[in-house]
Amino acid sequence: MSTGTLLAIIIPVVVVAGLAIMAASMLMRRRRLRARFGPEYDRTVEGADSRLDAERELRARERRHDALEIKPLPPASRDRYAREWSSVQEEFVDRPENAVHDADRLVTSLMRERGYPTEGFEQQTKDLSVRHGATLEHYRAAHEVETLSTRSRATTEQLRGAMVHYRTLFEELLSDGNGRAQPSRS
Repeated sequence: MSTGTLLAIIIPVVVVAGLAIMAASMLMRRRRLRARFGPEYDRTVEGADSRLDAERELRARERRHDALEIKPLPPASRDRYAREWSSVQEEFVDRPENAVHDADRLVTSLMRERGYPTEGFEQQTKDLSVRHGATLEHYRAAHEVETLSTRSRATTEQLRGAMVHYRTLFEELLSDGNGRAQPSRS
């Protein structure tokens, strides 16, 4: 076989193999992002101009998150937050709107103590999406009702739902950092 014939066979094989490796790498990266971000992956893709733009955005979130100093709570802080949450839930019976506002403030305070920046709701959701993508829709739903309630436009049922949504994120943030809630000693 001549050198030209060998090159005509080898070059296309190398190109096809390279393309296959690139495709496999992109697929693995996509699967990793889907697994890490959960439903937030699809939400970000839907809101972006392209899947590549969305994945670029998600990787940027990861880089920002990696630069943060997220830490588990010490047991005393965890217990204090658990007691405060119980008080907020009890407050709901007599003052549901106030309870929802207090739940929002408590979640924000907990985020801050864990090391999350709290400079605005949109940035909060982006920062939380890296580790808490599965519960992020709860936070969005709760925040939406909390916003309605500041204008006295939320129903009692919506306020109750907001408390349930806040509790879901609250419990996850109160956990030891890997999704397992630590028992409260109160």
